Amino acid sequence: MATVEECRVALEKLAAKLAANAVAAREKLDFDRSLACRITDLGIAFHGQLQNGQITDLAVGDDPRAKIKLTSTSDDLVALVDGQLNAMSAWTSGRIKIEAGVFDLLKLRKLL
Repeated sequence: MATVEECRVALEKLAAKLAANAVAAREKLDFDRSLACRITDLGIAFHGQLQNGQITDLAVGDDPRAKIKLTSTSDDLVALVDGQLNAMSAWTSGRIKIEAGVFDLLKLRKLL
């Protein structure tokens, strides 16, 4: 099981990856959504804002009103961000859960 700090680092790494693509994404997408990431085995959540292709204001705590919600175990989150777990196969197999509108899912896919 990954630690809370390892999950925070994974989310910050994801934020950095998105930031690297932010200029191109900003030109393609008008995308500003609240997001939440729930780590089931640690009983913790993180929330932030996805703006202009970047994750900002990442903080501990859940946001039940978030427009995009990711639920996973700590190990799956770390593996997903590190590229060791394919998001599509993890989602279809039920290892991760993503709650978002259809158009948001399509836009999110373009960011990654």
